[in-house]
Amino acid sequence: MLYCRSLLSSLSVILLLCACNSGTVQNPDTADTPVQFKTVDWVDLMPNSDLEVLLNPPAYVNEVSEGSIDDIPTSILKSGITEPKDSYQQALVSTQTRAELDGNKIRIPAYLVPLDFNDKQQATTFFAVPFFGACIHLPPPPPNQIILVHSDQGVGIEELYTPYWLSGELHTDIEENDMATSAYSMTLQDHELYDGT
Repeated sequence: MLYCRSLLSSLSVILLLCACNSGTVQNPDTADTPVQFKTVDWVDLMPNSDLEVLLNPPAYVNEVSEGSIDDIPTSILKSGITEPKDSYQQALVSTQTRAELDGNKIRIPAYLVPLDFNDKQQATTFFAVPFFGACIHLPPPPPNQIILVHSDQGVGIEELYTPYWLSGELHTDIEENDMATSAYSMTLQDHELYDGT
């Protein structure tokens, strides 16, 4: 039940973090022409069918025992024990994306989970996730709630619990590694500390 409750709590946090405005970031190559980044919410990355299922879980979710095999569907899939039983379990591991977002320049608030570093100990590859602890202290969110970010310049991450605004070009690419699977990728163009607005 821990995983299911964590995910539902996280979805609540995601909905609270959502902001529906657009941001402008200065393009360093053409300083006179600002690049428009559309601010998107984490729920915007999820197909409506997945979101509807996750926000309205079946009754049995309250009956799942904490730590039982039914409590951690991602480990079930990775171990090959079984396939998701219903639409709720499918949504927990969904790689379904919003195709219309492919190639869009977006801005999104996120927590960072570093994967690779440069010589200056700045993260050059990392997962962007909607809540603190995802992929580290808690099971990962659905793949369509994870963005694999590539940054040529690197991002200095001082504290893992610090959220950032990330701006870049979003792509619908499924990437897998030992930590998680992401259904989106981004080439980072700019970042700044998340200020709550």
